[in-house]
Amino acid sequence: MTVWRPSQQIRVKVIGLAWRKDQLLAAEVEDDSGRIKGVRPLGGAIEFGESREEALHREFGEELDTDIRIVGPWHLLENIYEHHGATGHEFIFAADIELADASLYERDEIRYCELDETAATARWFGRDRLRDAGIDLYPTGLDKLLSRWRD
Repeated sequence: MTVWRPSQQIRVKVIGLAWRKDQLLAAEVEDDSGRIKGVRPLGGAIEFGESREEALHREFGEELDTDIRIVGPWHLLENIYEHHGATGHEFIFAADIELADASLYERDEIRYCELDETAATARWFGRDRLRDAGIDLYPTGLDKLLSRWRD
């Protein structure tokens, strides 16, 4: 198991909000013991000289081997958080997307590898499933942003 800690610099990232009806595609986030503590939509860091659009297309190509179509406006979140005693700070651009590979919508579990070869799992999560299981949605503030999940 890989022990991850946040970078000690401000990061700029993108995430894609892929929907299957009212379920959001999100990757599991584990604590150091391997327990799932939360989920986060797929995406990653914007590289120097890369636009947010280019970064989002690249990330989904790398992670799920699929192209995407951006279908919603961009939203910006600032996320200052703590993970096992280390503080992280990131700005995250988020947008609704559609996956070009339609077969991904039929799979309840999608296993993939991060660029560093770390194994990862993404699933489709509804709001009630997260609440009932006591699983957090990351980044902080995303739940309030999601109009599909408003009470």
